[in-house]
Amino acid sequence: MTDVAPLHDAADLTRHIETRYHARHREQLPPLAEMAQRVETVHRGTDGVPEGLSALLRRMIGEMEVHMKKEELILFPAIRKGGAPGIANPIRVMRADHDDHAAEVAEIRRLTGGLILPQGACGTWTALYAGLEAFIADLEAHMRLENDVLFPQFEQG
Repeated sequence: MTDVAPLHDAADLTRHIETRYHARHREQLPPLAEMAQRVETVHRGTDGVPEGLSALLRRMIGEMEVHMKKEELILFPAIRKGGAPGIANPIRVMRADHDDHAAEVAEIRRLTGGLILPQGACGTWTALYAGLEAFIADLEAHMRLENDVLFPQFEQG
């Protein structure tokens, strides 16, 4: 798998998004939710505990799975066929989902104090914040690729 997106071939770009980003998000989120639960439980009452983070991540798992399935089963197959009348509607829905994901990222940053670890944070807490940093970077790159490169090719001006 290469990290270089095929920007000038929409069909190849959809496949790249599925293998590079969708698969990665599915790997990233469940262990992050588990680590967040552990940190919240073990360090309950400690300053800086990201209270509610595990619930947010579990909600994101479900929301993102629905979003990615809509792309994989509906939108991306239509794009691979060169687009279709009315394709702007599912793209509009995907953009709205991306706005929701961006709001969830902002909430992750708020709950974690900008991903700043407290003094003496344990290994799980440290791994959680490192994993969240990687997840957020991947998610933001994924959304930019779709919003700024893929979707404009199929939206009517």
